[in-house]
Amino acid sequence: MATPRTRRDTLLGFQPPRIGPEEIDAVVETLQTGWIATGPRAGELERRFAEYVGARHAVTFASGTAALHLALLAAGIGRGDEVITSPITWPATANVIVHAGATPVFVDVRDDDLNIDPELAAAAVTERTKAIMPVHLAGQPADLDPLLALGVPVIEDATHAVESVYRGRKIGSIEGSLAAAFSLNATKNVAGAEGGILTTDHDEIAEGVKELRLMRRKAGALYDIRVAGFKANLPDLLAALALVQLDKLEEHAEIRRRHVAAYDAAVADLPGIEPLARDERDVHALHIYVVRIDPALAGADRNAYRDALERENISSSIHFLPLHTLTFYRELLPDQPPLPVAERAGAEVLSLPLSPAHSDEDIQDAVDALRRVHAGFIGA
Repeated sequence: MATPRTRRDTLLGFQPPRIGPEEIDAVVETLQTGWIATGPRAGELERRFAEYVGARHAVTFASGTAALHLALLAAGIGRGDEVITSPITWPATANVIVHAGATPVFVDVRDDDLNIDPELAAAAVTERTKAIMPVHLAGQPADLDPLLALGVPVIEDATHAVESVYRGRKIGSIEGSLAAAFSLNATKNVAGAEGGILTTDHDEIAEGVKELRLMRRKAGALYDIRVAGFKANLPDLLAALALVQLDKLEEHAEIRRRHVAAYDAAVADLPGIEPLARDERDVHALHIYVVRIDPALAGADRNAYRDALERENISSSIHFLPLHTLTFYRELLPDQPPLPVAERAGAEVLSLPLSPAHSDEDIQDAVDALRRVHAGFIGA
């Protein structure tokens, strides 16, 4: 084992994007064309992303949130409807259900990977259920086959899952799924600063979200609208950045695989610290590295570990606090029953730095800091 280094002099960022001269050149070239709003580069990104995941359609948006929101609207989901989803996700997943006028129905997650529990989702289906929105947490695909077998439309939150493959089938083109929404946020595996992409094999969904995304111009000098659309289009400046990142997917994935292996080896020796499960039947996108901290075995709780790592100049994050425990959803859903697996996980999860922008030495710094913090708590 290498000799552990001492505390870093500078803060290790949690998930900075890896930006090189190719991305800079692509943005500059787009600026020089004079076409910086939605145009040919956004169209190219749609074509190439559809080809990458194997879907009939890919539609770009200003954010992954917008992609999910407009997918719900294009599917006809609105007031009086219910959408089943996971509580372990970023608020946007449930917020878009509320924006559509529907009601989110939270069901508990599986203890190993914290993805939605298909059996509990099945039990929650009622005549008002119009969709199920699973989340592929951290890049581990949710168990889709039992969800698809329910006969309820499935709209996937795939914002962590660009490279994910479920049982040999690429996320974004799973037969039976209505659509899948990906994110191009600066922290994501395709870091386009902001943006989102919806993939679907359904022509009516693709046409519906395109009309909602930006009011369509009609032939000639006149224009018309059929729906009250949204300003949710992706500009070419960001599409140009995302296109270069798409070219680098495998290069970046190899870096993340190496860093994840270093974390796995480290936490295997640290009682009370355990990563989320990764199913060997699937391809995990390795978007974030989430561990659970059991205070009874690790000597302190998650919050104490996060604070101690911060003092070591190591950033971390939380993915996620259960949505049903946050103020807005507590007030919206006062009769929400307890979700014990999610609630326990919400107090234990901690995400460690993971980005292709990090060097192997950066990750070793994080590993060494985690070891020091763990030793300090265990010996306290």
